[in-house]
Amino acid sequence: MSETEMVREDAAEHAVQYGGFWLRVGATLIDSLLIVLLTTPLLYSIYGDQYFNPNQIAAGFWDVLISWLLPAVAVIIFWYFKGASPGKMIFRLRIVDAETLGPANMRQLVIRYLGYFVSSIPLGGGLLWVAYDPRKQGWHDKLAKTVVIIER
Repeated sequence: MSETEMVREDAAEHAVQYGGFWLRVGATLIDSLLIVLLTTPLLYSIYGDQYFNPNQIAAGFWDVLISWLLPAVAVIIFWYFKGASPGKMIFRLRIVDAETLGPANMRQLVIRYLGYFVSSIPLGGGLLWVAYDPRKQGWHDKLAKTVVIIER
């Protein structure tokens, strides 16, 4: 029996529970709050009140770096080393390879992160998909071939 078949058999025996829509929304809210709490004071110290100008998309280089690039890197690093972001860890959720239920690889995790943008474009339809999919996969999960499971 191959390793993949053994993992599947073990998963079937233990009835894998997929992380549902509301658990994942809660985890995302926690992660978003953490990112805002870490980045806003830093950006305010760099740009002052100018940072809160509603007429600009980005205040400058540091804004793009701190608001977009660093959170993306941090999230992907958490996913890679912990299998979850801090919010997902609180709810005992873990991102795994959809076929083997083993750890997702770096390629899958980068695709998954970028897939959030694809999932968000049609009025968040790809994110809402989690609520209706039998394996609770959003489009970003389908693109990356990942699932979110509840650890026991």
